[in-house]
Parts: sequence; structure tokens; C-alpha cells
Amino acid sequence: MSTSFLRPKNLSKKMMRVIFSIYFGVACLITSLQFLSEYLKTQDSILNELKQLEETVSGPISTSLWQYNQNQLDALIAGLVKMPIIVGVDIADKNGEPMISRRIYPPGSAPMSTFGTTAELNWVLKEKQISLGMLTLYSSSEVILDRVLFGFFLIAVTAIIKLSVLFWLFIWAFDRYLASPLRELMRQVEEVQLSHNGRQRISLPNIDDNELSRLQDHMNAMLAAMERDQERLLEDEQAKRSWLEQAVAERTEELQILNEKLKDLATKDSLTGILNRGSFLETAQHLLALSRRQESPGALILMDLDHFKKINDTFGHVVGDKVLIHFTQTIRAILRKSDLLGRLGGEEFGVFLPDTSLDDAVKLADQMRQAIGESTLEFEDRTLSYTVSLGVESSALEDHSIVELFKRADLKLYGAKAKGRDRVEK
Repeated sequence: MSTSFLRPKNLSKKMMRVIFSIYFGVACLITSLQFLSEYLKTQDSILNELKQLEETVSGPISTSLWQYNQNQLDALIAGLVKMPIIVGVDIADKNGEPMISRRIYPPGSAPMSTFGTTAELNWVLKEKQISLGMLTLYSSSEVILDRVLFGFFLIAVTAIIKLSVLFWLFIWAFDRYLASPLRELMRQVEEVQLSHNGRQRISLPNIDDNELSRLQDHMNAMLAAMERDQERLLEDEQAKRSWLEQAVAERTEELQILNEKLKDLATKDSLTGILNRGSFLETAQHLLALSRRQESPGALILMDLDHFKKINDTFGHVVGDKVLIHFTQTIRAILRKSDLLGRLGGEEFGVFLPDTSLDDAVKLADQMRQAIGESTLEFEDRTLSYTVSLGVESSALEDHSIVELFKRADLKLYGAKAKGRDRVEK
């Protein structure tokens, strides 16, 4: 019970905890103020009693001091400290120096707080007052507590009884008017969720016209709206099912077309439309492996347009792109359908010739060189001609990687450029 009250998991207990905590705090505050008020009133009463004692004993003490009657003075002091409200007596001479200081408590166990009153000790001689010193009577907080303890005990017991009674009344009231209806509401909500019956409604027994009844009405209205919406959704689902099937079929066809386009974009050069470097090398590797299995020769031709940077710098990159397209179209017209053409990067191109000897590859390369050298490109009433350098390398049976064949052909291409360009080097 205490655990569920201190750490409530439902709204009713949480509200009960808040209300009871507020009431408990207010009760403690009022009780504390009552105790403080009683304490201060008792302290004032004891101060008045101390003042009356001072008025009573100041005369005999003054007589004892004037007559130097120490025995009488000690007897007076001993009688004072035996009184219930006095915990200490101090007598100082007219210069403030202590003469007598008596306490009823040991030095190491002083009360929590002390207070007192001070009166002058005088002797009248020939109608003249002579100051003999000062008398101070002390009382303490323990004296006050002894007087108010019983009254405070009654106040505390009364407060505890009221808190206990109200606590159980709170529990009964919250359980009767809030917790039980809420539990019943949650139970019926769970039944509606588990039954999947759209026509089932919530009905709380024995509830008045209050927030819970209005909540029940709102939830039933919500269930009715959900039922109508569910019926409309079923109708819409049936109406849209055929449309969705047709849309899916159309979308599937569009995706197939897009996949083909993406495949082309991934494997082909966007400018010239021929294979890009990665696809060219991958396909050439397969053709090389096929040539090895068939024990037939294969050849690789690497081509690089001569002074292509100068064309870009002179005429611009747009004209440079037209040159690359023109070069690709011219080479394609010469190659066989089985030959593989790809752009390796920039102005560098490659051709793999399956089932082709080195001599036939050199002849084809020279044919391509002549076709490029004799062709012209017309643009903006101007004519542009260019040349190409080619490196030819034939595959051997021990060649397993197109990369090795590529490296040898690349050396031949650099040889062609070093020997003056516009030539074929084998």
C-alpha cells in the first residue's frame, strides 16, 4: 500500500498523493507555528517570572553585599538556583567584574539556548543610592520545553489522528468515485480492443452526470466514428484495389525501362555512347579469357587523339566534345560488330579485337588512323582536322589479365607519340 502510494502508477492515486501531501505539509506548518507561538508565549511568561524574582531577591542580596554577609549571600544564591525556572545566577560588582557565577548544569552540557533578565543592586544611604553591582537570572529552552511539551504532545497526537482519518477517507473517496470507475473504463476499453467488434460500446454502471460520464460519451462517439471510417475505408480499398494492381503493373514496366537506362548510364560513356573504362576493361577481360579457352589470338588497340588539349584551348570544350563524338562515329564505321570499343578517359580510347592476329590488328589500326586523318569536322563555317596515335599489342596464351595486355599496349601508344604522332606502333 505504501509503495503504491509513494510511487503511484495510475492517475487517481497520483492525485490522492498530491492532495494528501499538500494537506500533510499544511498540517505540519500549522502545527509548527502553533508550537512556535506556544514557545514564545511561555518564554515571555518565564521572563516575567524572572523579573518578579529579581524584584523579590534584589533587596536581600543588596543587604548581604553591603554588610559583606557571605553566608547569607550564598544561602540566597543556593535558594535561587533550586527554583525550577532558574538555571543560572550571575552577580557582578559595580565595575562589571564577576563576583558570583552559579549554574545548575555541568560546563560540557549547556542547554540549547539561554535567556535572562538583569537588575541593578543598590543601597540607599542618607537618601542616596549607592550602586553595588548587577544581578542576572538565567533560564533556558529546556525550561520552556518542559512546560510546553505536554501541550505540544496533545497537538501532535491530534494532528496525527486527523491525518490518519483523512488519509483513509481520501483512499475511500478516490477509490469510490474515481479509481473504480476508471478501472472499469479501462477494462471495457481493453475488451473493445481485443474483440475487434466495431459495434461494441462502453457502458459504465452507476455513474452520475460528471466528467466520467462525458468521457464515456466522447469515447462511444469516437468508436462510432471509427466504425463509419472503417466501413468507408473498406469500400475505398475495394474500389482502389484494381486501380492499384494496374498502377503496379504500369510502374513495374516503367521501372524495367529505367533499369535499362540506369544500366546504360552505369556502363556507357555519357558523351560518346560507347563503353566507359570500367565496363570496357571488364568485357575485354571476358573476351580475353574466351580467346585463351579457344586458343585464338586477340588484340588490343589503344588510341589517343593528338594535340587534343590544343583543340580545347583553341576552339573550346564544346568543339572538343564534337571532336570526340566525330572520332567515335568514324571508328565505329570501321569496326566489326564483334569488336569492342570503349572510352578509357579524356581523349584516350581502346579497341579489343577478338580472334584477330597482330598483323590484322595493325592493318585495322592503320586504316583507322588514315580514316581519322582524312576526315574533317565542320562547325560554324570552319573546318577542323585532327590525327590519332595508336599502340597495338597482341595477346598470348599466357596472358591471364587484360591489365597486363593494357600495360604493353600503353607502352606502344607512348612510343607512337614519341616518334611523331599520327602513326601506329606495334
